[in-house]
Amino acid sequence: MANLSTTDLERLVPDELGSGTTGRETLELHLARYHFASEQACGPRFLDLACGVGYGSHYLVERRSDLVGTAVDISASAIAYARTRYAHPRLSFVAQDAYDFMDADGFDTIISFETIEHLSRPREFVERMVKLLKPGGRFIASVPVTFSTDVNPHHLHDFSAGSFRALFDGLGLRELTSLMQVQQYRLGSVLRRKEARMAGLRKHLFSYYLRHPEAAFHRAATTMRTGFANHYLILVLQASFGDGC
Repeated sequence: MANLSTTDLERLVPDELGSGTTGRETLELHLARYHFASEQACGPRFLDLACGVGYGSHYLVERRSDLVGTAVDISASAIAYARTRYAHPRLSFVAQDAYDFMDADGFDTIISFETIEHLSRPREFVERMVKLLKPGGRFIASVPVTFSTDVNPHHLHDFSAGSFRALFDGLGLRELTSLMQVQQYRLGSVLRRKEARMAGLRKHLFSYYLRHPEAAFHRAATTMRTGFANHYLILVLQASFGDGC
């Protein structure tokens, strides 16, 4: 596990997780996404882009005997761990940047959970994924749809349900179904950073709000609207070209 942090806010390592919001509770949320994807995926070829250490990709091939997967992540250490911990004869792991990944054969299903909010060019990423879809293939993606860029310095974009859906406009995709997940959090635990993975939250948050008053406004508005909870939207979109699965 050389160079692989087990307390990174952006990378779940199931074998190393403790309890709490950023631990087992977050893992259960992620596994529920993969369960949903297992019910919606077309077979046989799927791509799991930004797969982390590979537990979700492994879940898919274990649950669906008709699926064959390629799991890609930018982190070489995460992929090295995945190849050891989550090896499977119907699953291959690749260390590569999402913007550089190519595949001549295309995929029946592309999955990318909690990726798009991290990317500097989200529309370009989505366009690349659509080009990798086979005719009638499905793109299953998720983002947080509550304000998050104030607390999480790794997030470059905030999405609402509407702006997330708008990201796919004009790309020949139609929405088949969706899933909204709600994760409650305990404010006191966040402020005191009681959990190991909370070390990755933005430091000196109140100073950040002083420098970015618009972020303080958005945080207040989000809390008034949704309480102490994060919302995540998973979309299942099908390429309108082709017959589908």
